[in-house]
Amino acid sequence: MHLSSVIAMAQIPTLTTREALSGVFGSISLASWIFLLVPQLLENYKSGSAEGISLAFLTVWFIGDITNLAGALWANLVPTVSALAIYFCFADLVLISQCVYYNLKNSKRIRKASTRSQDSVEQPLLGRRDSNIGLPGSHRRDSRRRSSLPAIAEVKDAEYSAWIKNALSIVGVCIVGTAGWALAWKTGVWVPQRTDNEPAQIALGAQILGYASAVCYLGARIPQIIKNQRERSCEGLSLLFFILSLLGNATYGAGILFHSTEKEYFLTNLPWLIGSLGTMVEDVTIFIQFRVFGSGEQSSAIET
Repeated sequence: MHLSSVIAMAQIPTLTTREALSGVFGSISLASWIFLLVPQLLENYKSGSAEGISLAFLTVWFIGDITNLAGALWANLVPTVSALAIYFCFADLVLISQCVYYNLKNSKRIRKASTRSQDSVEQPLLGRRDSNIGLPGSHRRDSRRRSSLPAIAEVKDAEYSAWIKNALSIVGVCIVGTAGWALAWKTGVWVPQRTDNEPAQIALGAQILGYASAVCYLGARIPQIIKNQRERSCEGLSLLFFILSLLGNATYGAGILFHSTEKEYFLTNLPWLIGSLGTMVEDVTIFIQFRVFGSGEQSSAIET
C-alpha cells in the first residue's frame, strides 16, 4: 500500500451507523428544500394562474423563513445553515412574486370579460335559444353520455402518470441527497460532529426567533387547508410540492434525532424539531384533501 493511500485513509474519520444516517438524512433534507418550490412554480406557469395557492400561506411561510434566518445568524450556526436560510427567503420571494403577477394579470382579464358580458346581456334572447333546439336537456345528456367514460379513463391515466412522475422525483431527490453526502464525506467537506463535549449555548434571542419560526411554519398551512376545504378542490396546487415538504421535514427531524438524543442537544434543537415534524401533520391533511377533492380536473372532464 502506498504511503499516500495510508495518509488519505487516516484523514477520513471513522463513522458510526448513527452518524452516517444523520448525515444521509440531513443531505436528503437539503436536496428536498432546494427543489421544493420548483414544482409549484412550474404548475403556476403551465396553468397561467396562481389561484390554487393561498397567498396567506406563502406570506406566513416567508415570515417563518425570515425569523429562521435571523435566528441562524444570531446563533452563529454553521455557514451552510445560514446560506440555506438565505436561499429559502429568495425562493419564497420568487414564488410570491409569480403569484402576485398572475393574480393581477387574471384579475384584469376578468374585469374585461365582465364588461363584455354586460354588453351581451342586451342581445335578443331568441338568438341564444336557437342553439338548444330539441327536448330540454336532451343534447347535454347525450353529450355527457358519449363523453363521460372516455373522460374518466383519461383522468385515471393522467393521475397514474402523475403518481409515477412524483415517485420517480422522490427517488431522484433521495439519490441526489445520498450521493451528495457520500461525496462530501469522502472529500472531507462533511465531518461528523461529536457530542462528547459540552453543547454550545445558544443565545436566548436566537432561541426565541427559532420558536417564532416554528410557530409560523405550523400556522402557514392553515390558510391553505381552509381554502381547499372551502372550495372543495386542490386545483392549481402541485402535489409534489407538498410531498417534497413532507420528505424534507421528515429527513430533517430524523437527521437531528439520529445525531444525538441527549437532553441538552434535544432541547437546543427543539424549536426546529417542532417546526419540521409538526408541519408533517398538516401536510398529511393536505394529502387527504387531494385524495378527497382531487385537483378539480376529474369533475370538469366528466361534465364536458
